[in-house]
Order: sequence, then C-alpha cells, then structure tokens
Amino acid sequence: MTNTFRISITRILRDYAVHVRAFRPNARLYLVNVIISGLSMGVFRLLFNFYVLSLGFDEVLLGRLITTSSLTALLVALPVGYLADLMGRKRSLVSGGILTSLAILGMVFSPSESAFYVLHVIMGFAQSLWAITMSPFLVENSGEGERTYLFSFGFGLQMLSGFVGNWLGGYLPGWVGTWQGVAATDSVAYGWAVAAVAGMFALGIIPLLFMHRNRLESDARSVFAPIEYAAKHPKLLGKLILPMLVTSIGAGMIMPFMNVFFRVVHHQPDPVIGSLFAWGSLAMGVGFLAAPALAERMGRMRLVVITQGLSVPFLILLGFSPWFWLSAGAYYVRLALMNMSNPVYQTFVMERVDASARATVASLVSMSWSFGWAFSPSISGWLQVKYGFGPPFIGTITAYIIAITMYWAFFLRGEAKESPAPIQDE
Repeated sequence: MTNTFRISITRILRDYAVHVRAFRPNARLYLVNVIISGLSMGVFRLLFNFYVLSLGFDEVLLGRLITTSSLTALLVALPVGYLADLMGRKRSLVSGGILTSLAILGMVFSPSESAFYVLHVIMGFAQSLWAITMSPFLVENSGEGERTYLFSFGFGLQMLSGFVGNWLGGYLPGWVGTWQGVAATDSVAYGWAVAAVAGMFALGIIPLLFMHRNRLESDARSVFAPIEYAAKHPKLLGKLILPMLVTSIGAGMIMPFMNVFFRVVHHQPDPVIGSLFAWGSLAMGVGFLAAPALAERMGRMRLVVITQGLSVPFLILLGFSPWFWLSAGAYYVRLALMNMSNPVYQTFVMERVDASARATVASLVSMSWSFGWAFSPSISGWLQVKYGFGPPFIGTITAYIIAITMYWAFFLRGEAKESPAPIQDE
C-alpha cells in the first residue's frame, strides 16, 4: 500500500514537472513577477489594516476603504477590458504594477482619510487592470496541455511568496520600530514598513519589461464587444459569473478582516498573526499546486464543488470556536479547500469563450468579484462595531452555501462529465 502510494506520488510529480517545463518565456517572466508581488502584497495585506488603526481610525473606515477600491474596480471593469486590449497585455500588466506601487507609497506620505480614499480609487483601477489582463494573458501564453498547470502554478507561487511576506510582515514593524526608536505598534513603524512594500512591488515590474508583446486582432478590440458578447451569450455568462458574484458577497464580509478578527477575538499579537497568515498562504499555495492533478482525475467543476463544500464546516469552526488553536487550524484547512479551485475555475471560464471575448469576459468576472467586495466590507465593518464578528461570519457561510449550490446546479446536475468547448492556442 505504501509502495503504491509512493509510486503514485512520483508519477504525479513527474507529470507536473513535464507541464512546468512546457511554460513559455512570457509565462516564466510573469511567474517571476508573481513571486515578488506576492511577497510584497503578503506584507501589505497584513500590515495595512494595523497601520490605519494605529493612526486613530476604526474598522468602519477600513470597510469603506475596501469598498472604495472594490467599487472602483467594479465601475471601471468594462472600459478597462477594452483598454487592456488596446494597450496589449504587457503594457497593461506594467501599468497596473506601477499604479499599485505609487498608490501604496502615497498612503504612507499622505496618511489622511481623504487621501486614503483617493489612493484606494487608484488601487481599484490598478487591480481591475491587472485582474482583467491576467487570465487572457495566461491563456494566450500557454498551450492547452499545460494551461491549468500554469494558472494553478501562478496562484500557488503567489501564495507561497505570500507565506514569506506574511511572516516578514509580522516582524517588520518591530525591526523598523527598533530602528526608529518607537514601539512596534506605533504608526511610524507601520508606515515605514508599508513604504518598504511599495519599493518591493516596484521591483516586481522589472521582469514584465522583458516580455514579448502580444496583441489581439483589431476585431477583438471593438468598443461594442462587451455589449455584443453579452447579448449573444446571456445564459452562459449568467452561469459562469453568478456563483462568483455570490461568493464575493460572502468573502467581502469577513476575509479582509481576518487579521483584526484574530487580534480582537483571540487577542493575538502581530508576530503570531503574521505567522498565522504566512502558514495560511502556504496552505493555499499547496492547495493551488495540487489542484491541476486533482482536476484531471475528478473533473474541474467536480473539484470546485467538492473542495468548496468541504470548506464550509471549517469556516464555521474558524468563526465560532472559543479556542485559538482550533480556530487557527480551521483557518488553514478552509483556505486550502476554498481557494484551491480558483485557478481551475478561471481556466474553465476562459476556455469557454472565444479569443476575441476573453478580455470582455474577464471584465465581467472582475465585476462580479468586485461587486461583493464593494459593499460587503462596509456592512461588515459596521456590524463588527455594533455586534462583533458573529453576524459577518453567518453572512459569509450563507453566501458560500448558495454559491456552491449554484455551481452544482449549473455545471454538474445531470451531467456525467465536463465537455469544454475547444479553443485555439495563440
């Protein structure tokens, strides 16, 4: 039994290595950027909430800032999809990186409420540009054989580098505080730590500059493409996007506040939370890397439904366990299960649309994800101040169950297996 298991694992790793070696030069440069940006954002996501709170603001503002960037991403998604086609994938990715770096730096040198709102608008635009460009770029720079592996490998690397970033973020304010002669929880320590993130993120732009530019044909850049495609395929788009919309509503209720949750509910210090987030990123990275092999064996949508369904009990433990160790353990398992299907589903979506419609569909997918995050964090921030974390967790659990049911009803019920539409490699 043990020998059979070992042989099976060896075969899976060998197959994985074959697919990774097939990655094209542009894809490899993108993955280098993913490593650097994942490290940077791992630090930023851990420390920014604490930075804002250290300035005297509260969770209500945190929720509104998340809403601001997400609402911006929602409103600009369709025009950004057209802009991304017009600019090309390379310029779009570079522009998104530059804007993100400048916005983060601005939050350090202009730490006021009004400036935070303006800079989160810029970040929302940059995030939309990046998210809308990423999926079409990966499809256009991969073959059908390694495509799912490239999506998952990119997500996995991002999480693994985020593991290092979260760990670094837990200790960085203490190191900066010692250098500046202030406490680790002082706004000065947090501010310099966030400034370092902007510098690291800027470094990640360098690999993108060496990419070969790829442009879509002019008919793919029609300003009317979003309307035309939506009019021709409303049922398909509804099935592809509606479950993600519901998931985003639930995710926006609780995911942006996990660091605050562990500090307020379980009274944990920054280094512990940083280590927790780091190991959580590692758990997600392992899940992402395992996803392609599992998807080949059980089918993409079956993987989505099973893993997300299994994550719900652990989400309940995470939110309502009175013991930190149990909540932390549930956090790891939930992260791995709930998120490992994300790159698989993105591949699933991109392979069901024509090449000329990929940026359009990516725009709609981005809108669906941004919609929930545009409104849920503000509601959650208010609920936390008034009633604590219980109601936001209940909202997240309910939304996830509804979304999982939609995935099953739309893509699995009555179907023996998937039958994806063929696409042409470019």
